[in-house]
Amino acid sequence: MGELNTAELLVQCLENEGVEYIFGLPGEENLHILEALRNSSIQFITTRHEQGAAFMADVYGRLTGKAGVCLSTLGPGATNLMTGVADANLDGAPLVAITGQVGTDRMHIESHQYLDLVAMFAPVTKWNKQIVRPSITPEVVRKAFKTAQSEKPGAVHIDLPENIAAMPALGRPLSIDSQEKTYASYRSLSAAANAISKAKNPLILVGNGTIRAGASEALTEFATALNIPVANTFMGKGTIPYTHPLALWSVGLQQRDLISCAFDRSDLVIAVGYDLIEYSPKKWNPQGNIPIIHIGMKNAEIDSSYIPLVEVIGDITDSLLDILKRADRQNKATPVTAALRSEIVDDYEFYSNDQGFPIKPQKLIYDLRQVMGPEDIVIADVGAHKMWMARHYHCDTPNTCLISNGFAAMGIAIPGAIAAKLVHPNKRVVAVTGDGGFMMNCQELETALRVGTPFVTLIFNDNGYGLIEWKQMNQFGHSSFIKFGNPDFVKFAESMGLKGYRVESAADLIPTLEEAFKQDVPSVIDCPVDYAENLKLSQKSGDLSCQVWQ
Repeated sequence: MGELNTAELLVQCLENEGVEYIFGLPGEENLHILEALRNSSIQFITTRHEQGAAFMADVYGRLTGKAGVCLSTLGPGATNLMTGVADANLDGAPLVAITGQVGTDRMHIESHQYLDLVAMFAPVTKWNKQIVRPSITPEVVRKAFKTAQSEKPGAVHIDLPENIAAMPALGRPLSIDSQEKTYASYRSLSAAANAISKAKNPLILVGNGTIRAGASEALTEFATALNIPVANTFMGKGTIPYTHPLALWSVGLQQRDLISCAFDRSDLVIAVGYDLIEYSPKKWNPQGNIPIIHIGMKNAEIDSSYIPLVEVIGDITDSLLDILKRADRQNKATPVTAALRSEIVDDYEFYSNDQGFPIKPQKLIYDLRQVMGPEDIVIADVGAHKMWMARHYHCDTPNTCLISNGFAAMGIAIPGAIAAKLVHPNKRVVAVTGDGGFMMNCQELETALRVGTPFVTLIFNDNGYGLIEWKQMNQFGHSSFIKFGNPDFVKFAESMGLKGYRVESAADLIPTLEEAFKQDVPSVIDCPVDYAENLKLSQKSGDLSCQVWQ
């Protein structure tokens, strides 16, 4: 074997990190990396847009806990990558972005397509670095992956100038050090157990950190044994099975909902793996007067509405089980908040037989849930449908409903579904999107066809930006600048070699979904949605009374 250049050493380091896929676009300034990948065990997946590549890496990281990798060239390629990188960083998904760059010999002058990418990526990454000498490549790559995958996970960026990529390189990949568990202090465990034992109406608020930590089983055992109801954030879905009698489902709407009543009555919130970016505490604890126990891998963020009595910092599974051993709620009545579940379930079931058309979002999601297995995966895009998915799509297991809620970037569903199908080829995968989000990255359906990832795209079609219309109507009483036209989505799908379907009645949806899942190519379902329900929910929220179950 001859002498390596820097790009070849970089690829060896990526192989050493266990990288399976790199999502990206070829460009002049990353030619040496692409050449090095030709004989690599890593599969390079050529996407149709850099944003799609970054979203694929984002969802891959969230599903596996291993950093997803995306690649672009310099300039416009790198700027296109940024939205997906920022999404991963705010949502806590490990990601490594690699960009090509001009040679170091022309960075000091005005140069074609040159941007200072290290400066540009700094606000949207945990760490980023330019490789300025071939010999530092193994250290840069190892630090990148360790940083991306350490709690709280996020995005990192490596910038490789084209002249450095071509230089001879000495070195070899570094060994991967294991991450040892950390344990909470006895003092914090005892203080938490004491507060939980005394509380009359405790409530568990569970976030995505619990899923990242693999602590869902411990959380369910903890809640069941102590008889404490559980609310999850949008990104905490499936931490406790939605059929569990203590599951109060999702909190996170930007307006009051039934679950708000549980926080109103709670005298202790036990926040487990909760990140403030998932749902601001100012929404559920505006006065800052609800006592809080913070259980997580990292200390709590500073917020005037989130000042914990106790912070239990360490492995979440061990912390929950240790608190469980110390807490005593044997003589405590069931918290009154648990009585709210029947009302939440009734609201969900109310639409099960609705035959209205266009289909109400509640009915659309109810039927989708009927055809999806407990391990199947939906990726929700961003828009009005996201709020309904968050409220009405409930999960048995973690990471089966993925919602972007830190950065909340439109266009994630279709690229994300590609990544989900690569990670879990035997599961049903659905990209749930609005017509607005669909048109942002629908070109990646060609990527899906080419790489063999047959999933279903379900379009909530209202010919407009429904979420913005919802907010405009609430705030101003009228809407503006939100309507647009759409292509014929069935013909669009067929023109790409996909299967296309159009739902013509409420009764069509389930059989159409079942038919789409039988296909060996990606499918697109165009489903008209009745978003008159948006304002009805807002009205219902405004009239919400929590007296009936007190």
